[in-house]
Amino acid sequence: MSVTLVLGGARSGKSAFAQGAAEIVAEARRATPVMIVTAQAFDAEMEDRIARHRVDRGEAWATLEAPMDLVAALRGLPPGAVAVVDCLTLWLTNLMLAECDLSSAAADLVATVADFDGELWLVSNEVGWGVVPDNALARRFRDEAGRLHQALARAADAVHLVAAGLSLRMK
Repeated sequence: MSVTLVLGGARSGKSAFAQGAAEIVAEARRATPVMIVTAQAFDAEMEDRIARHRVDRGEAWATLEAPMDLVAALRGLPPGAVAVVDCLTLWLTNLMLAECDLSSAAADLVATVADFDGELWLVSNEVGWGVVPDNALARRFRDEAGRLHQALARAADAVHLVAAGLSLRMK
């Protein structure tokens, strides 16, 4: 059983990488892969984006929506599950907007990931390589995402960085 953190920029191919890897494992085990999604459709553009992702996955995937309670979604999976979480930065955004305790939520997620009994891919946007954001909320988001990524990278069995559809194994 293993946990893989997949980082990359917007439209880097990180979701496709994680999905492809999960499909190979699920097929070998004759299991139904589970996509745990964190997006919320607040506007038409996001509704279209979510619909495209569903079509791209196809009917072989089960989908769980967990915009806030990702830990419960992971803990609710059966032993040996094959799952992808897409994506952690949207989950973090949802928690920030709801004014949740981010340290506690991150610690709970890291503990849950460390104990996960299955194959898990965690997809997240690397947001720390750009210019320093010009406002406090954006700087806080960047900092929280960086801390979350570091903690999950320590807990993960593997870490991949994806750019231009190509994966570089970092751990």
